[in-house]
Amino acid sequence: MFARAALALSLASLPLASLPAAAETAIFAGGCFWCVESDMDHVAGVTSTVSGYSGGTLKNPTYQNHEGHREVLEVEFDPAKVSYAELVTIFLRTIDPTDGGGQFCDRGHAYTTAIYTIGDAQLAAAQKAKADAEAQLGQKLATEVTPAGEFTTAEDYHQNYYKVNPARYKYYRFACGRDDRVKQVWGAEAYKGIAAH
Repeated sequence: MFARAALALSLASLPLASLPAAAETAIFAGGCFWCVESDMDHVAGVTSTVSGYSGGTLKNPTYQNHEGHREVLEVEFDPAKVSYAELVTIFLRTIDPTDGGGQFCDRGHAYTTAIYTIGDAQLAAAQKAKADAEAQLGQKLATEVTPAGEFTTAEDYHQNYYKVNPARYKYYRFACGRDDRVKQVWGAEAYKGIAAH
C-alpha cells in the first residue's frame, strides 16, 4: 500500500508533458486486412492492430457474409510517437488509392479503400492527407474519407495472419502483385514510414 501511495505521489508531481499520452484509434480499409495489418504493425508508434469489418449495415458480419462492409484494420497508436496525420500519410503510401474497384488481385467493394475517421480532428487530417496525395499524384483518389461506423472484429484465424502463416501470406502478397503496384503508383514514396519486413 505504501508503494502504491508513493507511486501516485511521484506521478502527481510530474509535469503534464512527461505523462504518457492516451492511445488513439484509427480505422483503415486498404484491401486485404492481412496486408494492412502487416504494414501497420511495422510503423513506429503503433501499439496494436485488429482485423475486422466496417462500413456496412449488416449486423454481425463474417468473412463468409460481410456484404456492404469493407475489410478494415483497427489501429491503436501512441500519438506521442506518431500523429494521426502521419499515420494516414503512411497508410496511403501502402495502397493504390487510385483504384476504385478493389485492391490488386482482390476485387469488389469489400476490398476498396477508405479512411474511417473518429471525430472532427481526424476527419480534417484525413481530408488534408488525401488532398496532399492527390496533388502529389496529379489525380483524384478513389479512397473514401468518411466518419467511422460500427467495427466488428474478424474471426480469430484472420488475426496476425502474416505471423501465423508466413509462407502462405508471403506467397499471397507476392502473387497478388501488391508491392509491385504500390511501387508503381508511389515510386520512392512507397511504404515510406514502414520498417522493413
